[in-house]
Amino acid sequence: MAGLRIKKGDRVRVLTGKDRGKEGVVMRALPDANKVIVDGVNVAKKHQKARTATMQGGIIDKDMPIPVPNVALLCPSCGPTRVGYKGTGADKVRVCKKCGAEL
Repeated sequence: MAGLRIKKGDRVRVLTGKDRGKEGVVMRALPDANKVIVDGVNVAKKHQKARTATMQGGIIDKDMPIPVPNVALLCPSCGPTRVGYKGTGADKVRVCKKCGAEL
């Protein structure tokens, strides 16, 4: 499997699912599973047991992974776009497919 075109710290928009249209920052990329975790998107409730006397139990919100094809990278100038590459070797950079700007 090829590497992900979306990296940690990128701003993305969700294209499908219950959170369609929401935007957020990629907190973590999971290339082996071809998924990303986006801050504030695809949140699930988790019942957490108190492990120690100081750690509190209860219901916590947990950000769950989203498949990479379900999100689009946001270009600062033209909005959601696909990612292309320009250059070869060490000077390879990601570019916007719509306007050609560097991402």
